[in-house]
Amino acid sequence: MTINSTLDPIDFGALRTLVLVYDLRSFSAAAERLDVNQSTISYTVERLRSAFRDSLFVRQGNGVAATERCAALVQWARETLGEIEGLASPTEFDPAEAKGTVTISCNHHERQTLFPQFSFRFRTAAPHAKLVLLDAAGHGNVHLKQNECDIVIGPVGIVGESFYRRHILTDHYVCVMDRSHPLARGRITLSAYCKAEHVFVTHNGEWQPLYINALKAKGIVLEPAVTLPSHDCLERIIPGTRLVAAIPHHLARAMQGRLHIAPLPFRVPISIDMYWSARTAKSGLHKWARGLLAEVAKESTA
Repeated sequence: MTINSTLDPIDFGALRTLVLVYDLRSFSAAAERLDVNQSTISYTVERLRSAFRDSLFVRQGNGVAATERCAALVQWARETLGEIEGLASPTEFDPAEAKGTVTISCNHHERQTLFPQFSFRFRTAAPHAKLVLLDAAGHGNVHLKQNECDIVIGPVGIVGESFYRRHILTDHYVCVMDRSHPLARGRITLSAYCKAEHVFVTHNGEWQPLYINALKAKGIVLEPAVTLPSHDCLERIIPGTRLVAAIPHHLARAMQGRLHIAPLPFRVPISIDMYWSARTAKSGLHKWARGLLAEVAKESTA
């Protein structure tokens, strides 16, 4: 006797397409990401609709919205695809023989603090593997959820059963200023700090520095004199001015000698965490890369 099942035509490629359409909320965006015609995406979704007896996606504005059943199916698909990719990975991993790509989303802080050493050791140990860095700019969680990256590093919070977290570094804010700045002559009081001319770094307007909320809790609201998209030009903007910037200590250490570094008059910790998804949880290359990142982060605090 032959048993026919509507699930027989469903393959892993179809499940990956389903997850991508769900993340991007668009058939056309999914087609562009996969470099296929939109009709190919539509055909795949129709197969899934027939197999699971659900519309899965409905039109909403310029995109699509997932049905309740689709959301549950996507959660299962993420976990299943991650398990399958893990099982497909060699049981014994040798970075010297590894091929593949590790894509990491992070900000200037992490790139300056961790990646010179990490990149050197990654390329030395795994010469056939590729390393790609993305600028998180407040969108690291989106990069991970849309499978644009494999790892996110930064002071972010990504929740969900399909995502994993590991704390790798704790930093804190300090002040940087011109070496002739009046505040460079002694310990900075909170009152003097608040009266200074401030630089805010907002990562293209997508991020609010953590110390801002700490000040608001004290009833203090600062108005920036200069707002920058990144930390990368502070060393050229601050010299010769009365500007003061509060930045992570590990980032400030690289500016020692060119700018004066002083304690912030209130302590605000910065928790740097590493996030990844079930998709790469058991991959030999990605497990090794995550371990190497954690190792480099630990050494950077020594």
